[in-house]
Amino acid sequence: MITSLSIKNYALIDNLHVNFNNGLSIITGETGAGKSILLGGLSLILGKRADLNSVKNDTKKCIIEAVFNISSYNLEAFFKAENFDFDTQTIIRREILPSGKSRAFVNDSPVNLTSLQLLGERLIDIHSQHQTIQLTSNTFQFKVIDALAKNEDVLQNYKLELKAYKNLHKEYNILIQFQAEAIKEQDYNAFLLNELQEANLIAGEAEILEAEYETLNNIEGIQEKLAEAHQLLSDEQVGIMAALTTLKNTFQKLSGLSSKYEELFNRSQSSLIEMDDLFNEVDEMQDALNPNPKRLDIVDAKLKTIHSLLQKHKASNILELLTILKSLEEKVLVTENLDETIQKKVLEIKSKEGVLNQLASKINKKRVKVIPNLKKQLETILIDLGMPNAQFNIDVLEGDTYNSNGKDELSFLFSANKGGNFSELKKAASGGELSRIMLAIKSVLTKYMQLPTIMFDEIDTGVSGEISNKMGDIMLQMSKTMQVFSITHLPQVAAKGHSHYKVYKEDVNNITQTNLIELKHDERIVEIAQMLGGSELSTSAVAHAKELLS
Repeated sequence: MITSLSIKNYALIDNLHVNFNNGLSIITGETGAGKSILLGGLSLILGKRADLNSVKNDTKKCIIEAVFNISSYNLEAFFKAENFDFDTQTIIRREILPSGKSRAFVNDSPVNLTSLQLLGERLIDIHSQHQTIQLTSNTFQFKVIDALAKNEDVLQNYKLELKAYKNLHKEYNILIQFQAEAIKEQDYNAFLLNELQEANLIAGEAEILEAEYETLNNIEGIQEKLAEAHQLLSDEQVGIMAALTTLKNTFQKLSGLSSKYEELFNRSQSSLIEMDDLFNEVDEMQDALNPNPKRLDIVDAKLKTIHSLLQKHKASNILELLTILKSLEEKVLVTENLDETIQKKVLEIKSKEGVLNQLASKINKKRVKVIPNLKKQLETILIDLGMPNAQFNIDVLEGDTYNSNGKDELSFLFSANKGGNFSELKKAASGGELSRIMLAIKSVLTKYMQLPTIMFDEIDTGVSGEISNKMGDIMLQMSKTMQVFSITHLPQVAAKGHSHYKVYKEDVNNITQTNLIELKHDERIVEIAQMLGGSELSTSAVAHAKELLS
């Protein structure tokens, strides 16, 4: 419920602050006093777009702030989803700056208008005659039936399953599209994969093969140079080995004379050992080096294959080619197994359809069960509201389409006159009749669900006498379980309220201002008497006002 409203610098309002009570609150005032201004300010709190032209003084900031007690609204999950700070005493503030920029806050945290509108829908329902159009929509009509059927939990499950079902269909469509594209590329991918597999690639292989190719391709020159090296090392007269042996023996004879000669001996001996190892290695290389034209051709062909593949796949090394090979394997494997994958997805979709059908059937049965009770309640209320021949013809038939709230197709027909034909509400009922039907529906809904604060904006327009009295009784009954506001011109309705507020204009320093005050008991008598007989109070009007209030 809304507990207070403050408006500063908005339209004809300079500075207004008012506290509200639970139950039925009445708002009255002469035509043009500013009730629409009050509703306009409240609409900003609920997320309506701001207009700089509505700012009273465009050099100052316009501020509208409302406090709501939401302890019984079960909005914790909503606040968490929207990333709002939850508080049972929630404050919503709108600001319109002189620049025209608008800002919105929930519990002092900035929010966007979309989120504010979603919150506003859960806090206040402002109902005016032109808003009865929602009564003619299937969405609203289903909402009414589902409230009586207590379908909230099963509908929630259905919506979760429907979301999963749509995701499965999306995945199925992606697979079908992928399959169509994959079939076009399948042969080419398989060819590329086969080509890479036949190459038997090994990471780092190119460098090894290139070294082997250089050796085999230059074997004669290598043999010649190794032979020269072997001769230089082993010649008995001038070979390096013979010279080093002589040098070692010379230093050996001197080694006993001084440590520095011993060092020369050790170094010469080390050199001789190194040269001996070098000689043996050259000897082994000569033995191992044999011309092999066939192997040269094999290495040459493999290198050409590698270079061709690198160029074709725009790769810089064999490691990248192996990565491409793995990717091709996956593509070919997926394509080969795609039929099986698609079939599995079809089975998942069929299974999900089974779950949805069960839930939709349950929703349908619960709806069908409560329709007679809904018809009876509405028709009974409308008799009191001056529509004794009002009749509803409501049917739900389970269709084939998975809608957001089940598979049902709804026929919600109405006839206002005895013997009249049933037709859609928007065709069968006048504006005034739609208002009374909406009041009847809202009255029924209060028995089955927690509704937000509701504000009826002259819903009683066009009615009088006993019917207006019944409308007041219905609103009073509704106010036992929720906060109800009624903006009215009818004294019979105004007298029903637990609280009574008056909208009025006054001139302050030659400037017209709109204000709102809560009337005390004696002030209510005067206000209702004026509603009955005009501004000049008569004894009978006052007496009648007292009688209504009693």
